[in-house]
Amino acid sequence: MKNLILALTLIAAPAFIVPASPLAADPFSLLESARTLFPDQPRLEAFKDGENPCGMGQNSPPPVGYCATQLEMYYHEDYVTHPNAAYEMAHVMGHFYQIRYGVADVALREISTRRSEEAALRGMVTRQVDCLAGVLMAHGGLPFQPLESMFEDEPVTDAHWGRSPLNSGPRVSIGLDARAQWYRTGYTEADVAACSVGEMSADLLVAAQR
Repeated sequence: MKNLILALTLIAAPAFIVPASPLAADPFSLLESARTLFPDQPRLEAFKDGENPCGMGQNSPPPVGYCATQLEMYYHEDYVTHPNAAYEMAHVMGHFYQIRYGVADVALREISTRRSEEAALRGMVTRQVDCLAGVLMAHGGLPFQPLESMFEDEPVTDAHWGRSPLNSGPRVSIGLDARAQWYRTGYTEADVAACSVGEMSADLLVAAQR
């Protein structure tokens, strides 16, 4: 399995670089810009066809997912060729920051005591993640492209983060328009503080910044 050092080495290899365009932005370039925002970053491991790290399974997105049990972000070895890889990696990294810096704990505590409001609370979590994705893309100097032009249907609704097995993780749908709105907010503001969504405050994330 490739570790983070190997992944960063691959960035420099011409064979792994996709010609520059909004849809083919290099997802690994986000790692360097993310280090200017937060002190802690996820570890990365590549996987091949037929492998299911952290129990990703066929109902998990094949390109990338974050396993909180193993503290690893797993990505398919051909992930860099995926047309929307940069956005998808930025989205999953947003979940890592929520987990690492306490927002996920706040969300799970509220969900456990307010089950009738679970959909609304998870929706706030998801909106914040897409806002963080926008911030990461902006700080990485990657070109902005509206999510509506990148996807025909709402993306990343299957299980792609959480504890092992990842395939049993949350599945959340808030609609493409809502995701696009918060992604645009994050990119336009380029500020983590802009990512407070209802009861999911960005204060813990702001406090964790460098």
